[in-house]
Amino acid sequence: MTNTAYIRLQHIVEQSAVALTDADGRFHKRHLTDAVREQLARKDLDPHMKAAALDKLAESLVTGFGEHRNPRRRRSGSLFHPQDIVKLGNGIWVWMDRATDSDLLEWSRLSRRNRVRVDLADAEVQDYVDQCIDAFRSHTDVVYLGDLERVVFGWAEEGPEQVGQPKT
Repeated sequence: MTNTAYIRLQHIVEQSAVALTDADGRFHKRHLTDAVREQLARKDLDPHMKAAALDKLAESLVTGFGEHRNPRRRRSGSLFHPQDIVKLGNGIWVWMDRATDSDLLEWSRLSRRNRVRVDLADAEVQDYVDQCIDAFRSHTDVVYLGDLERVVFGWAEEGPEQVGQPKT
């Protein structure tokens, strides 16, 4: 997919999200999906955009297939199912039924590395939320996170002075 077509697809999603946003800044994912689908189904949609949308659809379907076939604990107590898929990295997948010992070692290594990334990302989210909740409690006149970020933490359109750090 060309970068331009991808950017144009993202623009369709963003425009639809903005159009669906209510006064409280909320919108429903299902409604956004419906609105984007409607835009993509237009007869006058540029052929490059249509091709890019089909690429994204194919990627999404394949990703969903892989997630559905991801090994998980069974009632038997085992992770094994012959129709599950072990992801080995670099886009290489192997049916669990045909996995070798080296495949299992690679899967284990990748699983551990991914777990560390997830844990670090979660810790960052928890720290950020704790900091924001403390700031909301000490600035009771502020209602929205965007205002809190601008007033307390110094966020500006050009970029934050220091992400997550109060102004000194």
